[in-house]
Amino acid sequence: MSNKEVEINLNVKKDDGSANVEQSAEAQAVAADTVKADAEMAKLSADLEELRQTLLRRQADFDNYRKRIEKERFEDSKRATARVIEGLIPIIDGFEHALAAHREAEYDSYRKGFELIHKQFLESLTKLGVERIEPAGKRFDPHLHQAVDRAETTDHEEGTILQVFQPGYVFHGRVLRPAMVRVAVHPTPASKEAVN
Repeated sequence: MSNKEVEINLNVKKDDGSANVEQSAEAQAVAADTVKADAEMAKLSADLEELRQTLLRRQADFDNYRKRIEKERFEDSKRATARVIEGLIPIIDGFEHALAAHREAEYDSYRKGFELIHKQFLESLTKLGVERIEPAGKRFDPHLHQAVDRAETTDHEEGTILQVFQPGYVFHGRVLRPAMVRVAVHPTPASKEAVN
C-alpha cells in the first residue's frame, strides 16, 4: 500500500470514529427525547384517565340528582293532590247526606241525578288513587279507624266494628281521614255492677 492509500484509510478511520461519536451523541439525544416524550405521554395518559373518572363521577352525581328531583316532584304532586282531595271529602259527605234525606217519591228524579253525580265523583277520585274505607264488620285498626262510640255486646267478637258513622279515605297509603266507627266490646263485671 502506498502512503497515500494509508493516509486515505486513516482519514476514513478518523472520519468513521468521529461519525460514530456524532451518531452516538445523536442516539443519546434521541433516546433522551424518547424518554422525555414517554414521560410526557404517561403524564397525559394519567391526566386523561383522571378526567374520565371525574366525568363518570359527575355523570353519576347528575343522574342521582335528576332521580332525586323527579322523586321530589312526584311527592309534591301527590301532596298537592291529597290536599285537593281532602277538600273534596266534605262534598262527598254532603252528597251522601242529601241522598239519605229525601227518600220520598217526588224526589225520585232528583235522587237519580244526585246518585249519578255522586257515583261519577267517587269514580274520578278512585282513578286518582283514593280508596274509601268501609270497615263495617271488620276488626278495629287504630291506623284506619277512629272509635267514637263503643257498644257492649256478646253477639260480636270484641274489637269488631258494628257501625260506620263516617267513611274514611286513604290516598296512596296515607290516611286522609279515618273512618268514624262504633266498636263492639264485651261487657265486664264492673260495668254490670255500675248498671245495677
